[in-house]
This record gives sequence, structure tokens and C-alpha cells, in this order.
Amino acid sequence: MLQLAYIRNNKEEVKQRLIVKNFAELNLVDEILSLDEERKKLQLEFDSTQAKVNSTSKEIGQLMAKGQKEEAENRKKEVATLKSSLQPISDRLAIVEKQLQDVLVRLPNLPSDKVPPGKTPADNIVVRAGGTEPKLPADALPHWDLIKKYDIVDFETGAKITGSGFPLYKGKGAKLQRTLIQYFLDFNTAAGYTEYLPPFMVNEATAYGTGQLPDKEGQMYYMQADNFYMIPTSEVPVTNIYRDEIVREENLPIKMTAYSPCFRREAGSFGKDVRGLNRVHQFDKVEIVQLVHPEKSYEVLEEMVGHVEKLLNTLELPYRILKLCGGDMSFASALTYDFEVFSAAQQKWLEVSSVSNFENFQTNRMKIRFKDGNGKMQLAHSLNGSSLALPRIVACLLENNQTPSAIKIPLALQSYFGAESI
Repeated sequence: MLQLAYIRNNKEEVKQRLIVKNFAELNLVDEILSLDEERKKLQLEFDSTQAKVNSTSKEIGQLMAKGQKEEAENRKKEVATLKSSLQPISDRLAIVEKQLQDVLVRLPNLPSDKVPPGKTPADNIVVRAGGTEPKLPADALPHWDLIKKYDIVDFETGAKITGSGFPLYKGKGAKLQRTLIQYFLDFNTAAGYTEYLPPFMVNEATAYGTGQLPDKEGQMYYMQADNFYMIPTSEVPVTNIYRDEIVREENLPIKMTAYSPCFRREAGSFGKDVRGLNRVHQFDKVEIVQLVHPEKSYEVLEEMVGHVEKLLNTLELPYRILKLCGGDMSFASALTYDFEVFSAAQQKWLEVSSVSNFENFQTNRMKIRFKDGNGKMQLAHSLNGSSLALPRIVACLLENNQTPSAIKIPLALQSYFGAESI
């Protein structure tokens, strides 16, 4: 959530930066400032009236002590009238404060000045690429055929158990999932991240804290009886570990990693772009999250991008890194890099990671603060990245490493998997 004081002091800059993000409702900025002015006037009126009540009440005691009972009674009537006027002011103030909050949370985070302009993924900028695209024979199979050939993922039974988009991993397919999860976690903890295993359901306050609410209600699975949400990523519970806390400046950066299944309702159901593992409703992912000093967040962003890049290199997958344009960024992000791996059998790039700096957008919602060396309270900055999302990694590992008789396992995974191939 944007800080109200910043909007108040930088109205035109806020609008210009929202234009970069292709945000259409610029009128909300004016609405916020109008509500803020009304809120301040009502607060001033309430405080002024309350001060009169207090001063007049004090006079009553002094008048009674002097024996001026008639004058004291007149003052009592004044106090009663003043008190009766307080409630309508208080009621209106509560309404305006709620309206202000409701509009404020509809504004997305402001894009960094490093964000390129653009409206669609076609406007994203390729920062760099790595790895070598394999040369596959003309009869190479896409992963949805490979998983049938080697009997490692069963979409039909998954659909019977739950529904479309819920794959059932089996045999060496299940083992490959476990292998990747353990390898990713070990890679992250070796880099100084503390591992967590969070709850896979969260309450409304937690979903609000990272910006899933009110922006993405329709993309999450919701349990109405308990008012819980299935998590779309472990970023949500992990970042909220420090919600409403004042952390010690010397403990920054706080580096966290977590595995979780991820649940997303928005998965499509038609066409090759969503076929097989390309897009599913439930998938596994390992996440990295950092809480950092505001002065270090963009340095840390580049560090996290480098970390994910090293991880992809160990998997021997061809990849590219894109800096997202304003129109392709998430609601909460200030700057995002996407990682895509090349699917040789599908001849297309598949997104496998997003690494983002949220600046203080999330931490303002969650009130994650620290005291600097001068004793001043500041909001920390939050960052997160996929390290990595499994389905498309699996798809590319299967497709890119296929031979006529087997699927080769990258060297880095062989000791975890216990074999050189499937």
C-alpha cells in the first residue's frame, strides 16, 4: 500500500508513475486526497470540540468550588450540547477513514524509474541469456507425450480425484518432484537463507499483507466456513512472519526460503499454451524472500537475480532474463525480472521465476519496521523470487534431455535422484 503522506506531497509524480504501469483509474489519486482533506477537517473539528468539553468541564469544578452553582449549571448544559455534537463527527470520521482506506488499497505500487515503458509482454526487455538450446530430432516429443511414455504423471486420474489441472505424479515423476524441491532448498540454504515450512492456508490479514487482497480474490481458492485462503505461493505466509513487528536493523537482511504447494484458480484449460504442465491449478514451488534495509533493496534485487541464474545454470537449461515493462508487472511490484527457460520440443520460452522488489508497498501493509541508527522508525523493503517453480522446469528438463530410450538427469540432480536417467 502506498504511503498517504507520499501521495499527498507528490500528487503529479504519483500519477505519472502510475501511467507507466498503465493504471487507468488516475482519478483515485484525487479521490484519496479529497477524502484525506475531509478526514483532517473532521479530525480537527472533533479534537477542537473535545478540547472545549475538557476545558468547560474543568471550569465547572472551579465554579462549584466558588459557589457559583447557576453558572456551573449553565456550563453543564454547554458540555452536554458539545458532547452530543461529538458523536455525529465521530461517526462521519469513521466512514471517511474507511472510504479512504478502501480507495487507498486499490492503488498499485509505483513502478521504479528503472522500469521500461510498455503495455504487453512484447515490450519486456531481454537483459541477458544463458545456456545452450539443445538440438532435438524432428520426432522429439513434447512433455505431455513424454510423461505418458514413461508413466510419470497421470492427468486423467488427477482429474478423476479432483478436476482438470491437478496432476498426479507417480513413480519416478514423484521422485523427480521430491528431488527438485530438496535440491532447490539446499541450494538456497547454502546461500544463507533460513528454511521454513509454512501453513498452506492463510487468513484474510495475511493475504492482504502481501497484496493478494483485494487485488486477486478471484485467483485464490477460498474456504468460506473458516475465512481462509489456499496460498498461491509461500511468499504470502513467509513474508507475514514479521507482520506487525519491529525488527532490529542489525538483523537485516532477513533471508527466508520455503517450499509449498501453490494453488491458483486462474489456470486456463484450452490450447497448447496451457497443455500438460504448462499451467495447472496446483503445483510445487520453492521461494526466496528477503526483508532488507531500504538503501540496499535494489542491490539485493540484483543479488537475488544472480542467485536464481546460478541455480538455472546448474540445471543446464537454456534461459533468458527479462526486465518487465510497466504494463506487464504485478500489482505490488516496483521492479520485476522474469526468468524463462527454453522448451526445445515446444519451441517456446516458458516462465519459471519472477524476482521482484516491492520496496515498502507490502511492509507498509504489514507494518514491518526497524529503528535506524538515529532512532527513527522506518519501513523495511521486501523482495521475493521463485527459486524455482517446478512444473515448467520439469517440462523443460523432460523435453530438452530426451533421447530415444531415456530422459537424462542433469549432473547436479543425479545424487539426489539416485540415477542418471529415467
